[in-house]
Amino acid sequence: MDKYFTLIQYLKKLEKVIIAFSGGVDSTFLLYAAKEALGDNVKAVTINSPYIAKWEIKEAKEFTKKLGIKHDFINVEIASHIKNNPINRCYLCKKYIFQKINEKAVNEDFKYVIDGTNYDDTKDYRPGMKALRELKIISPLLECEITKSDIRLMAKKRELEVWDKPSYACLLTRIEHDTIIESDMLERIEKAEKFLMNKGMKACRVRVHGNLARIELNRNNFINIINEKVINEITSYFSEIGFKYATLDLQGYKMGDFSIKTLEAGGLNE
Repeated sequence: MDKYFTLIQYLKKLEKVIIAFSGGVDSTFLLYAAKEALGDNVKAVTINSPYIAKWEIKEAKEFTKKLGIKHDFINVEIASHIKNNPINRCYLCKKYIFQKINEKAVNEDFKYVIDGTNYDDTKDYRPGMKALRELKIISPLLECEITKSDIRLMAKKRELEVWDKPSYACLLTRIEHDTIIESDMLERIEKAEKFLMNKGMKACRVRVHGNLARIELNRNNFINIINEKVINEITSYFSEIGFKYATLDLQGYKMGDFSIKTLEAGGLNE
């Protein structure tokens, strides 16, 4: 059976939903499908926080406006219990923000809160999924066994511009655990990554180690960065925004790098 048809039928049974909408490819595709399945009985809700890149908020606004989808924002500061970026930060943060989305759903008489977790996410370390289960958040893409590649193919077929958008996690993932999170640190990370993106390095991360910025890129992007002109531009700009050192990680981009390192050290338990 066609997976998109299966998803539409699944969504129709939910009747009236709020979607946790980040603007990434998964939640954008899910929102598009929900609009088709439920019409005006769907609302997008986006978290607006210092650890969410401003350009992601802008792109999320543009998408819902284009499709005529109701869209609300919940402003969230850095909560005190994640201020020092604890090892279980992702779980604590997910629980905190989805509790707020759940409250909104109850107050506005929506039956369910849904999110863009997909089938491939079960194969990766995703500590936030525990919070989603505890709060009874529904993940239609997961339930319908729709993978990331499925999503990209179906999004491309429907001419969604995000179909090839690289994955992008919140800015807190760039900071080592047990480090006090400051707003200016998050601003530096966002500016640094946007600078690299504007240079054509779409899948990138700038990991912070004190006053050192460790740049992670897909290895096929190394050729774009290892030349004197680009190196000078990067070091000059990174210095301007507050980094003393900038270095390229020769291992390349690794999703969830700090979490992977903590897992390898035996420091994460769920």
